[in-house]
Amino acid sequence: MAKAAKINFNKETYLKWYEIMLLVRRFEEKSAQLYGQQKIKGFCHLYIGQEAIVAGMVTATTKDDKFITAYRDHGHALALGMSADSVMAELYGKATGCTKGKGGSMHMFSKEHNFLGGHGIVGGQIPLGAGIAFAEQYMGTKNVCLCFMGDGAVRQGALHEAFNMAMLWKLPVIFICENNDYAMGTSVERTTNVLDIYKIGSAYEMPSFQVDGMKCETVHESISEAVERARKGDGPTFLEIKTYRYRGHSMSDPATYRSKDELAHYKTLDPIEKTKETILANKLATEQELEDMENKIIETVNKSVEFAENSPYPDPNELFTEVYDGEYPFIME
Repeated sequence: MAKAAKINFNKETYLKWYEIMLLVRRFEEKSAQLYGQQKIKGFCHLYIGQEAIVAGMVTATTKDDKFITAYRDHGHALALGMSADSVMAELYGKATGCTKGKGGSMHMFSKEHNFLGGHGIVGGQIPLGAGIAFAEQYMGTKNVCLCFMGDGAVRQGALHEAFNMAMLWKLPVIFICENNDYAMGTSVERTTNVLDIYKIGSAYEMPSFQVDGMKCETVHESISEAVERARKGDGPTFLEIKTYRYRGHSMSDPATYRSKDELAHYKTLDPIEKTKETILANKLATEQELEDMENKIIETVNKSVEFAENSPYPDPNELFTEVYDGEYPFIME
């Protein structure tokens, strides 16, 4: 057993991190399996390897805060408390899914959990995140918006417009770049002269930091500081959270652009295994307790598959609902 290092968080926090990450990992592994069986169709982007980010996000925020991200969104949805049933059913395109089978993998959404999407347009969520923060500021709340993006999305011009406006109006938004080193299959080195993505914020004098995204502790601390700044009215923060995905960009990506040695190195940093080591070394839980937790999570995931399998597909008329405010205004025949 590893020697116990000094920890700055309590038992409940570590177990919460472990439970969130394990749920996301086992859910995504099952999703990959189902995709291979053609039960899940269309685009599907897995979050395997990046789980520490959403775990740290949850403990650093409140349920009243708002969250928005890109299309690699299953992990955010599950971490924020959306049921595995509703997320799996959405992957299946079923009527019981969180967006009634209309969104699929890239468009998870829950007003109840303040998760405002999953967005399929690269960088499209960045100005939306600034807008959500503006709404909170305008309404006089102390809520903040966490706006996530990938390292490819920072090349979009809308980011610069959103950064400028957020700083000008001191909006309560935390921009988070989940930098997993590859925009689809293109490395950061092939897209920019500025390899440290967080430095983009310096053009707007925005507080900007690089964070180790393979550790829940560092993610929690950096987001907590940014949230505190935003709640005080001091405006936005830009966090470049360095992480790594263990699978391809999407299910159709064999990831041949990276070496086996590189992947093996990052697997030694697996946040789930590292958190488990910390829990056991500090006697926060026993092996049996963690095994019981995993078995319960596996059961939850398996039940979500059963729920999705047994759920109906949406009625074709659903195509015409929730598009316009009121009746659909065009000829439907």
